[in-house]
Amino acid sequence: MPKEKQQTFLGATATLGIAVILVKLIGAIYKIPLGNIIGRDGMTHFNAAYKIYAVLLSLSTAGLPVALSKLVAESRALGKYNQSRRLLRTSLRLFTALGLAGTAVMFFFTRQLAAMMHNSLAYWPIKALSFSVLCCCIMSAFRGYTQGCENMVPSAVSQVIEAVFKLAAGLALAWYLISAGAGVEIGAAGAIAGVTISSALGLLYMLYDYLRTRGNTPRGSDRPASNGVLLRRILTIGIPITIGASGMSIITLVDQSLIMGRLQSVLGLTEEAAALLNGEYEFGMTLFNLPSSFVPPITMSLIPAVSAALTRRDHKRVGKIINTSLRLTTLLAFPAGVGLSVLAGPILTLLYPKQPEAALASTYHLQILGIASVFVCIMLLTNAILQAYGLAQIPIGTMFIGGIVKVVANFFLVGNPEINIKGAPVGTILCYIVISVLNLIVVGLVMAKRPSYMQLFLKPAAATAGMAVTAKFGYRLLSGLGNSLATLGAIAAAAMVYLILVLALRIITREDLELLPHGDRLARILRVR
Repeated sequence: MPKEKQQTFLGATATLGIAVILVKLIGAIYKIPLGNIIGRDGMTHFNAAYKIYAVLLSLSTAGLPVALSKLVAESRALGKYNQSRRLLRTSLRLFTALGLAGTAVMFFFTRQLAAMMHNSLAYWPIKALSFSVLCCCIMSAFRGYTQGCENMVPSAVSQVIEAVFKLAAGLALAWYLISAGAGVEIGAAGAIAGVTISSALGLLYMLYDYLRTRGNTPRGSDRPASNGVLLRRILTIGIPITIGASGMSIITLVDQSLIMGRLQSVLGLTEEAAALLNGEYEFGMTLFNLPSSFVPPITMSLIPAVSAALTRRDHKRVGKIINTSLRLTTLLAFPAGVGLSVLAGPILTLLYPKQPEAALASTYHLQILGIASVFVCIMLLTNAILQAYGLAQIPIGTMFIGGIVKVVANFFLVGNPEINIKGAPVGTILCYIVISVLNLIVVGLVMAKRPSYMQLFLKPAAATAGMAVTAKFGYRLLSGLGNSLATLGAIAAAAMVYLILVLALRIITREDLELLPHGDRLARILRVR
């Protein structure tokens, strides 16, 4: 075992999970006040730029860091430490080139990208975000390498650094510009400039961490493959994953362009009026992404862990990791998504006190998107499982099918004057249901021992139902205290009921807890057998 620290699977997941909780709390402090500062139309301009950025970033980094972590994990499992170092050097050259290309597209073709989104006011937000693509690409190479070493701490710390400085710089710039009388599109550009600043600082930390710890990896006796061979391996594994991951970003981008276009062409709205109406959906989408943000820590730990176990032909451990991942995902996703749906109105009213009309209008969207977020979590995890098995082409196919469902549904529903923007979340939930079901079928076919989906999903669903009833009636019971206290009280009561039901129904097993550091002691405290 090398001197550097290697974490257990759930220990690595917990490390990233804690970071994600911090990042999302900070992100809420960022996105929610931002919505109050720049309003619905400002959020439309902000998200138009961010969705373009997400596509370019996913094309550059979605699959390649995963491929790098997988190859590094496999090399280290075989004692090929020299090859793992060469993998990093090769990937850095590749990622830098991709980052420069992405930055150039956003910086030099800003006006064309804004026109593509049917949103000319997104020009400055797009421009302000362009340099972030390069920073994130290079940072992803270091993250993929450290994750392949099964050390999640550097990735976790860099994520927290990004979140903190995005909050500090982004909100400060947005507030200053709006207070100075600038338009909401300029305020959105100021906010999004905070993302660029934070990604540069996150990159500096990852570089510092690598230079500080690179001497800890032992010198191996292996003769690494050539740069060309390693580059081909990274691309062979990474390109299918990239297509699958970027496919949904592309579909989301096309979807927003389609929605803005249909609102203007069919309903006859101006660009500003369409941005305001689309902002209702965007307000709901901000919280829709919250449950799924807890899945990447699981998937980033799962892929190198499963890849290493498959290399050793340890199918028993593979099954154990995958079953634990599925159980952990459902335990997090079910209550988070259903909770957002049940308390959609009170939560939005609590979070957006300066935008009461937007909060009320967005309630319908979040009620549907909350349920849809559960299927997003299942999709993300099953994508990772299939990628760990070397079947990255399967998520591409299922994503394509789901994307077609989404675009077709939104084309007809949003284009219907009686439905208009209310059709957008319907297309979203249909899309993710289709992808999740197809992925689960394939996972069941490729595993040596098929998971019992009924056993994995039924008990968490029962516990979630109890939680939902508690949240609904708890809010009604406490409503006399005002919306804020009633909402927080209902959430606290629902969380307590959910925890009690999880323990009472024995959803968590002793085997699951044993994968955690000090899991035996935790199992004894909770009396889990």
